[in-house]
Amino acid sequence: MSLPFDPLGPRSLRHREVREERLGLLNLPHVQPLNDYARQLREERPETVVPHFDPFDGGTAARVLFLFLKPGPKNDSSNPRGSGFMSRDNDGRTAEWTFRLMRIAAVPRTLTVLWNIVPWWDRRRAVTPEELEEGVGRVRELKRYLPLLDSVVLVGESAARAEPLIRREDWRLFESYHPSPKVKAAWASKWLAIPDDWARVMEGR
Repeated sequence: MSLPFDPLGPRSLRHREVREERLGLLNLPHVQPLNDYARQLREERPETVVPHFDPFDGGTAARVLFLFLKPGPKNDSSNPRGSGFMSRDNDGRTAEWTFRLMRIAAVPRTLTVLWNIVPWWDRRRAVTPEELEEGVGRVRELKRYLPLLDSVVLVGESAARAEPLIRREDWRLFESYHPSPKVKAAWASKWLAIPDDWARVMEGR
């Protein structure tokens, strides 16, 4: 029976059927080590939310890590519109534009992983300098699970605060504006440049 929506389209994780299917894929070989790591982070701070890595992304085969600043309500499965995943398929405008702009940029999904510098959602938007530094340490921990990783994209001005710390690693480092509607409304020309910024990670491949 065909579904009344596109299970591979933007915002697909708003649908219970899609969320349940995605949860059943958490232990696929390419993504299980990452989700085991996310589980470890949850156990460290059980009062917070740490989303799953999306099995539709590249997992351990990823070459490019797109780093946002911090999870939010759409990553929280206890939220009525939350999925429990760090995913471009979440039910929100930022996720939808991430999905669409990534396609415009022609960055293959199977080469990417989406994650956050600060991995925990503690129901606060603010990030202290201490949290940022700790988060960068957690990004370094990811290195052991991403053996093919060669590039990191810091998404948004807030995430770019980590640039001096991230630059210490042996990765090609890129920055872009955030694909949120607020950025689109305030700085349309810069927002429209996001696909070009993201496409640069494919140069020379």
